[in-house]
Amino acid sequence: MSGAPSLAIGTREQVLSAIRAGERFAVVTHENLDGDALGSLIAMQALLRALGKDAVIVIAAEEFPLPPEYSFFALDGLCTQAPEDLGARTTIFLDCGNLDRNPLAAMREAEPLINIDHHHDNTRFGTINHVVEEASCTAEIVWDLIGALGVEISPTTAEALYVGLVTDTGRFSYESTTPRAHLMAAELIGAGVDVGRLYRQIYEDTPLAKLELLGRALASARRFEDERLMVAVLTGADFAATGADDSYAEGIVDYLRAVKDTKVAALIREVCAGCRAGARKVSLRASDDDVDVSAIARAFGGGGHRRAAGFTSDLPASELIDAIRARI
Repeated sequence: MSGAPSLAIGTREQVLSAIRAGERFAVVTHENLDGDALGSLIAMQALLRALGKDAVIVIAAEEFPLPPEYSFFALDGLCTQAPEDLGARTTIFLDCGNLDRNPLAAMREAEPLINIDHHHDNTRFGTINHVVEEASCTAEIVWDLIGALGVEISPTTAEALYVGLVTDTGRFSYESTTPRAHLMAAELIGAGVDVGRLYRQIYEDTPLAKLELLGRALASARRFEDERLMVAVLTGADFAATGADDSYAEGIVDYLRAVKDTKVAALIREVCAGCRAGARKVSLRASDDDVDVSAIARAFGGGGHRRAAGFTSDLPASELIDAIRARI
């Protein structure tokens, strides 16, 4: 990582010491996994295993299937519930702003707990809190730790880190894209990332059902607050009619945000069959810093970034729209 300064020296050294001292680890992230969550998980497990540690990834069963764009990830050593020896493991939370964003109660109660994240609204819930707000993504923080521990980045680890980087920077278009992010990208490409193939995997090869779901979302879109707020709603019937998985809704809200003059975009969708009855997931995006959508999400128990956040609620769509309008 030539030319790249280290991140948050004090807590960084605490994390490095804990990794060196520990023998068994459990690695977890937030619900509704995105590219940064998955990429950080896989890269952290690879780091720990390269050091000779016993490391498992813990993802709740209801999070599967993964979004199709991430289906190529191999999750070796996956647990879909808390491991029986959790009390003997150090738990590492990645890319998770608050404990409630992980659906497994046992993982939320684990000790010791290392919290590694870049969200500005992180609640600092860990025994060690390595929260680096200036980082473009949590994968960047993991990349920094890999370099500090002198571990060589394999092509598979490089791919995982690159997915976290490219998705959380909006393909290097968000304000979080720094010179350091490009240094990271250069190193990962040098380590074996096939940029074209990964781009096609993440942003192309779209299932027809996902395109049909997008069409239904756009057809439902409405504008409020002098056209500054754009809202779309997807019902259970929309998912059933298209045959789309819940994960196919990923990215739809960005189409809404891209509409001219839109300050805030919201996608409200009913959760998939088998999930919490009556619940709706809300994805929020802002076009600039005039509105902090993470503050709206926190009011409903969620969280995220100033320009990208989300939450889950039992309120009907009409009440959620009213609540969002009242808060911007």
